[in-house]
Amino acid sequence: MSEIAERHRAILTRAREDGKVQVSRLATDLDVAPETVRRDLRRLADRGLLQRVHGGAAPVESAGYESDIPCRTRSMTAEKQRIAVSAAALLEAASSVYVDEGITPRLVAKQIALGLSETTRLTIVTPSLLVAEAVGNTSNVTVLLLGGRVRGLSLATVDHWATRMLAGLVIDLAYLSTSGVSLAHGLTTSDPAVADLKNVVVTRARRRICVGVHNKFGVSSFSRFADIVDFEALVTDTGLSTVQAARYAALGPRVVRA
Repeated sequence: MSEIAERHRAILTRAREDGKVQVSRLATDLDVAPETVRRDLRRLADRGLLQRVHGGAAPVESAGYESDIPCRTRSMTAEKQRIAVSAAALLEAASSVYVDEGITPRLVAKQIALGLSETTRLTIVTPSLLVAEAVGNTSNVTVLLLGGRVRGLSLATVDHWATRMLAGLVIDLAYLSTSGVSLAHGLTTSDPAVADLKNVVVTRARRRICVGVHNKFGVSSFSRFADIVDFEALVTDTGLSTVQAARYAALGPRVVRA
């Protein structure tokens, strides 16, 4: 293996383990110039393996890679909490809510539960064991956990058991996560089984809100499950520039930068 290929593999491994890499730190650890690292990051980004972010890069989820729960829990925690607060504020009069797999949706569910009045009753439908655990003991929340095969990476269910349960439901509002949001390809995720479930949710929910940190934008993953126009709102953090936000808003949804 060439020196460049070894360096690329080391960078990609570090990004996937830590959720992000910094140019200055990589230059020190790999004993190369910062410009060499920047060139490496550009090449990896051109191959769709990394996404450039301020000062470094973040991994892109694909058919061959998906971050695990510990990595997601450590990454961009403040941004995810702000997104959850802003997304929960869009609940309005919904009495049945779908909450997707992932750390940000789990935070949304917790925020919704915290904001309910004593007289409000809410049903949360979810494939996520993490979401069920977070709000399952809330007295005025009924949790409907979808059955199916549990994916170890996300602790959420997929496959025909889950999609069949969803097919018989009409849901007021769905909070959906995504691996990527792009103007060219819409919303995508790394696993076709997850995409199938999300696609059914899109058809069964009256309202749909996408929640995700800014480094999901401009990224295309393996399996497409929805168009941007399918959503009333895209809730992200201020890492998405106002110019970028306007491009997505031009397709229909409100873009909230928390």
